[in-house]
Amino acid sequence: MLQANYEDINSFLYPCERYYGQVKPKNLVFNANLQEFAQRISYITSLETGGKLSTEEAFNQIEALWKQLDRSKNKLGIGSDISV
Repeated sequence: MLQANYEDINSFLYPCERYYGQVKPKNLVFNANLQEFAQRISYITSLETGGKLSTEEAFNQIEALWKQLDRSKNKLGIGSDISV
């Protein structure tokens, strides 16, 4: 029987894509936060679709994740330096 190592399982469960934007520490941190947000949303929607989470609980968890991502964006100052 093949045994997968921890790194393989971790990279499968928590994939992280390369960042193509302007390389600044705050952008890299926000990108990591955004990827984690997307991954967690995927898990929540799958659990709700599979009947393991109620629609209300899924909504509450997604709303909490959104607020957490928004706080991260505001703390990092992402989007505040855009001039129109």
